[in-house]
Amino acid sequence: MRIEPVPVAEIFDLRWSVLRAGLPRETAVYPEDALPGTFHLAAYDDADRVVGCVTFFPDPLDGTPAHRFRGMASDPEVRGQGYGAAVLRAGLAECAARGATLVWCNGRTSARGFYEHLGFKAVGDEFTTPPTHVPHYVFTYDVPAV
Repeated sequence: MRIEPVPVAEIFDLRWSVLRAGLPRETAVYPEDALPGTFHLAAYDDADRVVGCVTFFPDPLDGTPAHRFRGMASDPEVRGQGYGAAVLRAGLAECAARGATLVWCNGRTSARGFYEHLGFKAVGDEFTTPPTHVPHYVFTYDVPAV
């Protein structure tokens, strides 16, 4: 397994096919993709295929400086093999290196166990967001001091 920082184009097809299946491609374009401070990570399998991805960017949470991530996805063929956890851990490490003390996301309720296993906490009430209207929670992670 290899994790690399990449341009968004490298991860876009996986993001769209997993998170926006059945929706137009443009629904997988995020306004944060090209902002200063944004970084994208890809996880590659032994055949050099992108099988995991995530995008991180500075985004305060309730007035607290933080980094947020979006577009986290793993290829269904490799789910449960650690690619998602590895790409997220790499992103958390990069956020720590950039001085972040808090990382958060709007995570799918169905992934709650995954996030909690990695040290995230669900905060607030469950909600849905367009265009998918899938149930979500805000998940937060306190970055340990380095």
